[in-house]
Amino acid sequence: MNDILDFDLDDLSPVDDDSAEAKEALRAGDLTVLSQHHTKPTGSHSFVLAHDRSATWGIPGEPQLVAIAVVRDLRQSTFTFETSHHATVSFAQNWLAERGCPLERIALRGGDYIEPADDLTIQVEQQIQKSGTRYEVLDTYTSDDNPSEAWTLVNDSQATQVPVRLFYEEWNHDAGTYTMREGAFPDVGVAQTWLDERSEPLPEPPEYSDHNGAVVRARIARIALSRSADTSPTSQTGLDAPRATAPVQRPVQGRLL
Repeated sequence: MNDILDFDLDDLSPVDDDSAEAKEALRAGDLTVLSQHHTKPTGSHSFVLAHDRSATWGIPGEPQLVAIAVVRDLRQSTFTFETSHHATVSFAQNWLAERGCPLERIALRGGDYIEPADDLTIQVEQQIQKSGTRYEVLDTYTSDDNPSEAWTLVNDSQATQVPVRLFYEEWNHDAGTYTMREGAFPDVGVAQTWLDERSEPLPEPPEYSDHNGAVVRARIARIALSRSADTSPTSQTGLDAPRATAPVQRPVQGRLL
């Protein structure tokens, strides 16, 4: 982790009012840098993924992650500055990837970071990261209370059935792991009812059980093989992981670290 946040913009001017306002609104002192990538050798682009500590004291449920993209035009001595707030890392990474950042440069794996609990979590995260503009974000929520969770409600432009999708992330800080699951709903109202009541397991997407389910399982198998080759053995649920699980109440011991 690198906590230093320096965009090197002292000799540059914002290209427009939006860039000036975005830079002015960003309070670097409230940010903990989780990952950053700067292009070489000219340094024309900077990409940052950070945790906004001030969000934990603001409006309940506000997203705590901020993605930052900076483009410098050194010939014109100007810069473009964009920011976007997200509930989960994978959606922030998707936003940065859409602006040209290689996903491998902003990955959060190992070290001090909480780890994915199973291969299905990695599969769902990769689906989000590489989704482009497929998902229209409708709402988000982040809780550092009990349970410790974050979710993103989206409209899936590629879904032929139950197009409203809920990406639900839950952290088990005792184990140092988290899970990410995808739920499918016919409309926002039904999804909100599930979030309010939590009386049934999260309904899995129909493609998990139809012929596309074989594709999902094959991808998870490849992830499992890759992880076993690249890392030491860890507890993994793998292909037998239940894809529809009800949230479990757990004490809070922190957000990402």
